[in-house]
Formats: sequence, C-alpha cells, structure tokens
Amino acid sequence: MTRQTDAVSRCALVIGATGGIGGETARALLQRGWRVRALTRDRDAARAGTQWIGPVEWAQGDAMREADVSAAARSVSVIVHAANPPKYRNWRGLALPMLDNAIKAARASGARVVLPGNIYNYGPDAWPLVTESSPQNPQSRKGAVRVEMEQMLTAAAEDGVRSLIVRAGDFFGPHQPASWFADVMVKPGRPVTSVTYPGVHGVGHAWAYLPDLAETIARLAEIENTLADADVFNFAGHWLADGAEMARVVTRVADAPEAPVRGLPWALMKLAAPFVPFLREILEMRYLWQVPVRLDNAKLVAQIGTEPHTPLDEAVTATLAALGCLQATDRGAAFA
Repeated sequence: MTRQTDAVSRCALVIGATGGIGGETARALLQRGWRVRALTRDRDAARAGTQWIGPVEWAQGDAMREADVSAAARSVSVIVHAANPPKYRNWRGLALPMLDNAIKAARASGARVVLPGNIYNYGPDAWPLVTESSPQNPQSRKGAVRVEMEQMLTAAAEDGVRSLIVRAGDFFGPHQPASWFADVMVKPGRPVTSVTYPGVHGVGHAWAYLPDLAETIARLAEIENTLADADVFNFAGHWLADGAEMARVVTRVADAPEAPVRGLPWALMKLAAPFVPFLREILEMRYLWQVPVRLDNAKLVAQIGTEPHTPLDEAVTATLAALGCLQATDRGAAFA
C-alpha cells in the first residue's frame, strides 16, 4: 500500500451517496473543492435523485462486489463508507461484507476509510456521557454489528489501512427521508397536525443535523494525514436536555402551536412485531429513547475548532420543508 500523491489527494469515493449522510458528505466535499466519485448500481436513477448534490462522477457497481469497489476506489485518498442496509434488513449479511470490500479497496489504493458512526454500539456502562474511549457493550443485534464494524477497522489499521469514525446521534435533515424524525415524528407530504415523540419526556436526546455532520467529516478529511491511523471523533450535534423539545420545535416552526405531541404506541408495536419484521427492529432500539446518551465532542473541538452547528429552528425548518410538511408560505420562508 502507498500513500496518495498530490494529484489524487483531493479525490474521494462515496459509497452510499444516494442516502442521507453519504449525499450530504459528497456535497460538503464538493463545496470544498474535492472531486467526488460515487458508487451506484443505477447511474441514471442516482443522477436523477441526487441533483442537489452537485457534479458527482458516478461509477457503476455494487458495494457487495469487491471488484466494483476496488475499481471505483482507484486514485482516491478517502473512501466514505456510508452504505447501510435499508429498513435494518439483514445487517450482518450486508453491512459487514460491504465494509470489508471498502477496506480491501483502501488497502489497494492507499485511501483512508471514513465511517459515519452512531450510538448503537453502547450500553448502560457508557452512559450518560459517551467519549471516544467509552466501553462498547451494546444491547441490540444492530449494536453488535456496529461494534464488529469498528473492530474491523481497528484490525485493518494494524495492516496499514487507515480509518476515521465520526459518531453522532439520531440523524435528521432535508435529504434524510429514512429516520426517526421523518418516519415517526411527522407525516411526510402533510402539514403538521400532530407530532409523535418516541422518547420519555424529560430525558435528554442527541440529534445530528446531517449538513453539519457532513461538514465535520469534510473538515476532518482535509486533515486526514495528520490523524491517527485508526481515529475516532464524537459529533455532539444538538443535545436537548429534554428530548421532547424537538417535538415542540416542530410545532413552533410549522406554526402549529395547537398540534398535540403524542407518544409512540410501543405496546401496540410489541403486539404486532411478530408479524412485522421492521417493528421488531424498531423495538430493539427503544432503550435509546429511555435514557440520556450524550456525545462528548471535546476531542473534535480540539482538532477542528468550533463544531459546525446550524441553529435548531433553522435545521428543523429546512427538514420539514424538504419533507413537504410546511405550508407554501412557510416553505418559501424556509429557503428565503
């Protein structure tokens, strides 16, 4: 494996650019003058669905095929691995092989693998304030897979493959349709008449606005040659001491002060879970809505200075507007 030359030091491969964090990271890198290549199984559909990103070079291929990933990774210095199995389906069977292919491609090209992380890989012994070195004893199958993914990167560093993990709370943003915010709290395509909050009122919750998280990843990518071979940073995002404040912000920016904030019917979901696999996966993550899990970003701030931070009202307004949850006048104001 060889380090990248100056000619390719500003070229990144994004795996998962049609998703939320992958697309936002591609856009952040482009705005900083990087060349961005993205792996996709359908170039025409990808171009049509991600026009907001910018001039991406689309490489035809499948993240499950080692040869496709390695071909797309030629002459890049960073591989952003943002591919996730949809609807939590077959995580072990898909997430681990896809990351393994990215690691093999990085070994061949000399690139650093960048993995957007989350808090699934933590249990009670890491709460309430999580640092980069907190113990990882997850309470879910998906958390166990996340731990394995991080262990794969740590092991790869011993073989010369550099990596960067940026951990964050629950994703939301204008280009993140699959999320607790979009799938549970509001109804996309409809005005806000009620808000469903999955958590316990009075318990803190961490949210990651994707444009801010993507900008953080892009800043770290620009200095990746100064980082440790297997480096990890926490992204604090929007920490709400009362997580239900997010629901109140939604009603405020949507000009729907009378809209009720309802709880998620967990008991009914438990009854239906044996017949609906997706509900089983959702129920597995309930514990993260019952306890405060805050990410300590002191290491990140020491590295890059102030963490990118869009004001919460502005971030929620942009998200609701993209989801089609604002009236025409509100939507215009959101992008004025």
